[in-house]
Amino acid sequence: MGENSSVNLPPGFRFYPTDEELVVHFLQRKAALLPCHPDVIPDLELYPHDPWELDGKALGEGNQWYFYSRRTQNRITGNGYWKPMGIEEDVINSRSKKVGMKKYLVFYIGEGPAAIKTNWIMQEYRLSKSDSSSTKSSKRRGHSKDYSKWVVCRVYERNCSEDEDDGDGDDDDDGTQLSCLDEVFLSLDDMDEISLPFN
Repeated sequence: MGENSSVNLPPGFRFYPTDEELVVHFLQRKAALLPCHPDVIPDLELYPHDPWELDGKALGEGNQWYFYSRRTQNRITGNGYWKPMGIEEDVINSRSKKVGMKKYLVFYIGEGPAAIKTNWIMQEYRLSKSDSSSTKSSKRRGHSKDYSKWVVCRVYERNCSEDEDDGDGDDDDDGTQLSCLDEVFLSLDDMDEISLPFN
């Protein structure tokens, strides 16, 4: 499934999975070579593609794009590269068990120290070590790929209004839904503006 146009969700259905759903329902099944219904997330080699080229190649919903890719250290595209932000979170299921990891990356245009940071963010989900090792034993015959090396990615362009508050009280909702931890991590640059509630 290479193109977004081949996704046939019924009218009114939207694809807004939680972190747990991405890891447990989609990534674990992909790694174990089990069918996933609906099979809507395409396989895509991310790194030849700049983030603005994902439309029509990855599953798009609102301003977010989803796809499976192979884990790699090569995160260089035609016009830039994905740089890890140094932020990793555990993905916990409803039974409080760690099922995966979520890593944040930001896209830079250009090369080296002259590169320009953009508002494009990628959340790369991978299985926890115990889950990825158990998928090796569940491989079917005839498959030479190591499916435990798959990741599922969510890419979106962060709104500038998330970085700066113009004080007018208007929030532009672009469809991006961030968890409380996402908001905190992405606003670490604005530590002076964070206020904690007091009892």
